[in-house]
Amino acid sequence: MTSLVDRYVYTALRRVPERQRADIDRELRASIDDAVDARVDAGEAHDAAVQSALLELGDPERLADRYADRAEYLLGPSLFPVWRHVMITLFSAVLPIVVAVVVVIQLIDDPAIGKVIGAAISAALNVGVHLAFWTTLVFVIVERTGAWHGGRGGLRVQWSLKDLPRYEPGGMTKGQLASNLIWPVLLIAWLVLQQFTFTAVPVLDPAQWSFWWPFLIVVVALRGAWAIWVYRSATWTRAAAVVNAVLAVLVAVPMVWLLASDRFFNPEFHRLADLEGGDVQHWVSLILAAVVVMTTLYDIIDVARRAERARKGLPTKIPGTGGSYTYG
Repeated sequence: MTSLVDRYVYTALRRVPERQRADIDRELRASIDDAVDARVDAGEAHDAAVQSALLELGDPERLADRYADRAEYLLGPSLFPVWRHVMITLFSAVLPIVVAVVVVIQLIDDPAIGKVIGAAISAALNVGVHLAFWTTLVFVIVERTGAWHGGRGGLRVQWSLKDLPRYEPGGMTKGQLASNLIWPVLLIAWLVLQQFTFTAVPVLDPAQWSFWWPFLIVVVALRGAWAIWVYRSATWTRAAAVVNAVLAVLVAVPMVWLLASDRFFNPEFHRLADLEGGDVQHWVSLILAAVVVMTTLYDIIDVARRAERARKGLPTKIPGTGGSYTYG
């Protein structure tokens, strides 16, 4: 199990240049050990001494900025880490979802590849600028008005040890769970709405509602249930890897077959979408089939690798640091 000190050090190391990590690792651990030893000598219990020493050092990300001599000019040092976390969340979660929705709507309205790419780029730029500007403006106003440093009822948030990432061996993270639940919901919603709501000419072949589209909806829904099961079990197992592989194949094989046999897209829709007589459906089908195969293989291998490393208790590198933890 990763110790509290390891979690603190790893969190700090993620935000410093790689060439500095080894020296800072030694220096930071030595500083923590000295502070803990002093508190233990004064009669404090060891675990309590560790917690007190880490709380005295404060937010490891702010500490990392000082080690890296990285000034926080955008906002004051007490507010900057919070702003940074909010921005990372917005740009890693909200922005991709908005762009994906825009792309789906553009595909339904007019699937010309140039227009789809243009819509995606335009949405990413416009939404990104608005997210950055308005979020930053709110933080600036909060800081300038003193709300951040207010007394009771103010917005000051005191860093605590509970804020440390756990880095513990286990199963699916909350972020992975969210991703594995969001994409099935979006996919099922689009599959149904493109047939009955958005356009008089569906994108996908309506004939496949006799079996394949309902079948894929059921399997995709089962992928969501699988994600909940893995998350609740809190570990990657061979059973989870096998079920994942089966579900992935049950999605991929019908899709590739439908694409390869020209049964995936609605012929009526593609006669409208053909550009200068080009075989748009053929090339789109080939590209999508290749993407389905590659993503399916990656998913199966990735989950199998996680399960095997968990079974063997092999150390796993912590992203952004030179450290690792051991399963089990």
